[in-house]
Amino acid sequence: MSEATELQTAPRGALARALDVVERVGNKLPDPAVLFLLLMVVVWVVSWLLSGIEFSETHPATGDPIRVISMLDGSSLTNFMSRMVNIFVTFPPLGVVLVAMLGLGVAEYTGFINAGLRAILAKTSRALLTPVLIAVGVLSHVAVDAGYVLVVPLGAVIFYAAGRHPLAGIAAAFAGVSGGFSATFFVPSSLDPLLAGLTQVAAQIIEPEIQINPLNNYVFTTASTLLIVLVGWFLTDKVIEPRLQGTKVDGDLSSLPTMDALQPHEVRGLRAALLAMLVAIGLFVASLVPMSSPWRAPIDTVPSSFVELMGPWLATLLAGQAPIMQSIVALIFVFFLIPGILYGYVAGTVKDHRDIVAGMSKAMSGMGYYIVMAFFCAMFIYAFSASNIGVLLAIKGANVLQALGLPLGLTLVGIVLLSAFVNLVVGSASAKWALIGAVMVPMLMQLGISPDLTQAAYRVGDSSTNIITPLLPYFPLIVVFCQKYVKSAGIGTLVALMLPYSVTLLVVWTLFLLGFWALGIPLGFGASYTYPVAG
Repeated sequence: MSEATELQTAPRGALARALDVVERVGNKLPDPAVLFLLLMVVVWVVSWLLSGIEFSETHPATGDPIRVISMLDGSSLTNFMSRMVNIFVTFPPLGVVLVAMLGLGVAEYTGFINAGLRAILAKTSRALLTPVLIAVGVLSHVAVDAGYVLVVPLGAVIFYAAGRHPLAGIAAAFAGVSGGFSATFFVPSSLDPLLAGLTQVAAQIIEPEIQINPLNNYVFTTASTLLIVLVGWFLTDKVIEPRLQGTKVDGDLSSLPTMDALQPHEVRGLRAALLAMLVAIGLFVASLVPMSSPWRAPIDTVPSSFVELMGPWLATLLAGQAPIMQSIVALIFVFFLIPGILYGYVAGTVKDHRDIVAGMSKAMSGMGYYIVMAFFCAMFIYAFSASNIGVLLAIKGANVLQALGLPLGLTLVGIVLLSAFVNLVVGSASAKWALIGAVMVPMLMQLGISPDLTQAAYRVGDSSTNIITPLLPYFPLIVVFCQKYVKSAGIGTLVALMLPYSVTLLVVWTLFLLGFWALGIPLGFGASYTYPVAG
């Protein structure tokens, strides 16, 4: 039996034993699909109990008092039933995952991914796999949610091929993709203008003419990438992987690569596939060059501050509404499908188009359990959102923080902790900031704290707990990836894997922000720490 299949048992430290308890308790919960169903029922009952209570909190978007809507009311139930199919098919991760897996499935079935990874691993130091994987995870934010369906599963494959535990690869990749969601690896992500736009709307409650630069946190989030890589590297190699010793890998490993040398037919196929990929990328890049390219957003739909900062050429490509940013998943499908097919024909691993369809079918068959989980997850998230319970919790938390009247440093810590808590009950990053930002930004402006600093504190808290909340839409998918290697893996397994990253990032990243503030290091372009801007 290989080292990657079953590692030797090592003495368990206090932290490892504590995480073992978390895993055991979490895995004793019902099957994730049933758990989401039970949570939906709980939301229904709680919404019914709270629906008759008058709350003083007002909704930041409408100004109306927040009212919890009973999901057991006749109109709510009939609306739920009539929209059930649409709720499921429009669940954001569902289409993203299935479309991307069609292309990745062909590339895996023909052997292209297998051969490519073996070629990369033959020239990559085993010791550097962890930091490189985490850095790639952070960089994947440029492609919106592509990291969840591309980097995380490949992290497991790469670690297994290198003789390391695949769940450690999943943990490292997930920490980079989701734990480092608010970091930027030099290239701005679509999240930057999105959050800045919401911050500006909130700040204009106090100062109608204020303008928030889309890259107001750019320096801080770029520097944070190094922090996340170092923290993730240490935890993966010194905490997570040693704890996984003795955890047997008992999934279907027949299609996973080993470190065997490439055979001549594999080398020929890989060369042909990579040449095809380079040609396709070259043609695609050429289509992006003209300002009239249909991949670009119309210049009049891009915020003027973003255009002034990035220039019209980059701004019209990186804007969230640009067709290229909306086509990332489709591009993943194409850029893995084409070389996957060509590799198969040149290397002789496929004979005709029926084999290609078989590869897609195999990929979809492996998604069956995820589809079931996604259905119940979508229903629960809909009920939680429609009931307004999440909105109520977010606003109450912000009001409590305001009432405490803490010093500036402690207030920043409070914003981080509030954001981290709200992240556990509200999944969408933009939805959370639209809710609590509308309260926190103008409130803290009156206390002398700039919108830029408030937004940076929110981003720290939001990212830190992404990786431990089942309300993250991609959380069920990561559980499925774990089960591919360890059949007994469940929600408890994933939470126990990611909890050290979450807690450490919450503490260290908050201290990092306080260090930025104490030293006066600029947060980003056009940003300040105080309001009104000093000087």
